[in-house]
Amino acid sequence: MATRCAFENSHEIGVFSALTNAYCLAGIGGSENFYSVLEAELSEHIPVLHATIGGNRFVGRVTVGNVRGLLVPTTTTDLELQHLRNSLPDSVVVQRVEERLSALGNIVATNDHVALIHPDVDRETEDVIADVLGVEVFRQTVGGQALVGSYSKFTNQGGMVHPRTTVQDMEELSSLLQVPLVAGTVNRGSDVLGGGMVVNDWCAFTGLDTTGTEISVMESIFKLQNQHQQNMQSDIVTNMRSSLIDQLS
Repeated sequence: MATRCAFENSHEIGVFSALTNAYCLAGIGGSENFYSVLEAELSEHIPVLHATIGGNRFVGRVTVGNVRGLLVPTTTTDLELQHLRNSLPDSVVVQRVEERLSALGNIVATNDHVALIHPDVDRETEDVIADVLGVEVFRQTVGGQALVGSYSKFTNQGGMVHPRTTVQDMEELSSLLQVPLVAGTVNRGSDVLGGGMVVNDWCAFTGLDTTGTEISVMESIFKLQNQHQQNMQSDIVTNMRSSLIDQLS
């Protein structure tokens, strides 16, 4: 299920939070409302951590992770690193990365099997991503944009990409990632998918501005609907189709 929420007055919740199948990070200092929305959906399954990176709250844009690991930039203090290691499950490896492009969330998009990275990322960083996250790494652009983490979002179920991505590019990316892809937007037409939402294999959170149509696209491609919803939708489509055929005949 996809849930709308906001961090203080910002609808760019992907900037202030990060979500994987093993943990959720949320920037310190947001209204309790934001944390309670995350915790209501997630706390039964995975830990929800309050964190900062280099004293800043935009944890979603400067970190990248999956079920196996979490990569943080060099600006992360020793205290913050220790807090993350103490709070995350033992199976998650937390690693500092020496990378010139330090907003890791903007330059890397990953699920539990494959990562897309900015074409200019250092060779050493590419190796660290492959080792710590346990993924295959590909240097790619999405819709002509080098910031793959900002303009695409994918899980082990499916993915969304920048609305200007060509069909040819989407087919190429889909074959690399081995998941279905769709071009889409969040927050009433914003193409910055990474900033506007966080998603894992069973739930998603998106900004308050996100329209019903955007939510339905999201729930469909990330397979977030339960079986009952899917059955209802297919019944509605079948009824509409049969009534249309009746009118035409």
